[in-house]
Amino acid sequence: MHPFNYIAASSVDETLAVLDELGPRARILAGGTDLLVQLRGERFEIDSIVDIKQVPEARALHVGDSLIIGSAVPCYQIYENSEIANLYPGLIDAASLIGGIQIQSRASIGGNLCNASPSADGICPLIVHSAIANIKSPTTDRTIPVEDFCTGPGKNSLQNNEMLLSIKIPLPSKGFGAAYQRFIPRNEMDIAIASVGSAITVDTIDSNITHARIALGAVGPTPIFAKKSSDFLIGKQPTQHVFEEAAEIAVGEASPIGDMRGTPAQRLQLVRVLTQRTLTIALERAKTNL
Repeated sequence: MHPFNYIAASSVDETLAVLDELGPRARILAGGTDLLVQLRGERFEIDSIVDIKQVPEARALHVGDSLIIGSAVPCYQIYENSEIANLYPGLIDAASLIGGIQIQSRASIGGNLCNASPSADGICPLIVHSAIANIKSPTTDRTIPVEDFCTGPGKNSLQNNEMLLSIKIPLPSKGFGAAYQRFIPRNEMDIAIASVGSAITVDTIDSNITHARIALGAVGPTPIFAKKSSDFLIGKQPTQHVFEEAAEIAVGEASPIGDMRGTPAQRLQLVRVLTQRTLTIALERAKTNL
């Protein structure tokens, strides 16, 4: 492993100063559960790690007009917060699946997003919860929808002098429900062969679907916002037949590869099954939120 400096940043400005000076030779450490493994595997070389766990903005976690999750907030703080658990069930599904208990004490949803793995458990739930990434550089602030954040396997839209500061998720309306499921070969701590997140909002009068978002994981070079299947659901009754039709449309939006863990046909069938399952669970949760 190439030797590097460790910097425990205490502010956003200190973090950005290092990134601005070193560019791609510096990396941010939020939890380190991906970064340290990649360094040991010599995936890349760096000169400095910037630990942001003591940066107040990166450790922010609060619900107001929206949910703000700092980029270094560990998973366990999210799923152990009862208010967040009630409002954002799809996010809780994922936060409790990332690794084991020890990993969840370190790993962050922000780091999971920045790592940009197509099979990342945290990204599909962020997409269906309409999350926005708050990005900061030494000179500007900008935002980007999470569905546009990942640009390829292990690649994201951050420039060399930018950091993901936080993730903003709007408060769900009445009649909202969401769910996330994955298929893995082992019982736990494995990488998804395919995963799906779904969210729907049902009308309080006639139960028509007024809002829907479906996201697919591990079936493309990036997590996929399945817009066609999402749009198909709007205005329809949330019946099993409608969910089956939406699942078929979602299958057409996936572009899986074959590898030692699964064939394209297997992954497409999993998209079909998991889409129906997550929509069904999302509907059950939506009905309890009317």
